[in-house]
Amino acid sequence: MPVEVNRTDVLRLMDEGAQLVEVLPPAEYDDEHLPGAVSIPLKELDASSAGSLDPDAPVIAYCFDYQ
Repeated sequence: MPVEVNRTDVLRLMDEGAQLVEVLPPAEYDDEHLPGAVSIPLKELDASSAGSLDPDAPVIAYCFDYQ
């Protein structure tokens, strides 16, 4: 179930073993991403690409907000 989190929540979740997934295109991931994040572009996100994630650990999916 998706839940919106803030920076404090992200830091806590990472301390607890959460996985960071950057969903922007690879070029943007290469340009800048959070330390420890993996790249799974949203257009490629499916059961197969998500198979590399630990199913027992929380996942934090994020992208840059252009607003």
